[in-house]
Amino acid sequence: MSEQRTTGGEAMSTSYGFRQVAEGDKQSLVDTVFHKVAGRYDLMNDLMSGGLHRLWKDAMVAALNPPKRPGWRALDVAGGTGDIAFRIVDASDRAAHVTVLDINGSMLEVGRSRAEKRGLIGSLDFVEANAQELPFEDDTFDAYTIAFGIRNVPEIETALGEAYRVLKTGGRFLCLEFSEVDMPILDRVYEQWSFKAIPQIGRMVTGEAEPYSYLVESIRKFPNQTNFASMISRAGFERVTFRNYSGGIAALHSGWKL
Repeated sequence: MSEQRTTGGEAMSTSYGFRQVAEGDKQSLVDTVFHKVAGRYDLMNDLMSGGLHRLWKDAMVAALNPPKRPGWRALDVAGGTGDIAFRIVDASDRAAHVTVLDINGSMLEVGRSRAEKRGLIGSLDFVEANAQELPFEDDTFDAYTIAFGIRNVPEIETALGEAYRVLKTGGRFLCLEFSEVDMPILDRVYEQWSFKAIPQIGRMVTGEAEPYSYLVESIRKFPNQTNFASMISRAGFERVTFRNYSGGIAALHSGWKL
């Protein structure tokens, strides 16, 4: 049912799920997906993961352990709806400042609205920009986070290079992403759930099945844990590690700019 994973990021630039598209076409297709699902994105995350995405995100921010001191800055990329940014601000007792960056304006609108309701606007700013061309100076941020977003970036190596560039020396890179299940029974159950149930749930909740077919397929095309760790190392990061969650359904990759 699923296709073979890519071994590196280079094939992702022309991979729209299981479809091969022309060079340069992927970004607009992905943008269309997220414009369609932005209003129900967080609800669908709950339904697709059984709520587990909340635990994985909590674990990601716990691993980051943002300090409770003013002046510490994080960049959360592809973080439009604010899930990771809100957690970072809360974990720092509102001392941290987080820049939420997303290429999709619809997702950012959802994030701004949620931030206003939580009274967090003073701790956040929202920037519409491309992960492959970050509009920031070198050595700007103490941390760079990206959750369930990097597989949607056409040129993953370029995005990793930009992450390295904007981090200060001593800064940390953390990426939470769906990955390769490493448990024999779970992988079959997960396969059936992903390809048969998730697109139909998407149709019922959002009226759209196709965006969720793409999202499921993109997970299967993304490099596995070891190959993605190698890509992070090639971007210049050191002490690169990964930790599996829920049998490898998701994995947290970490690297340092030293």
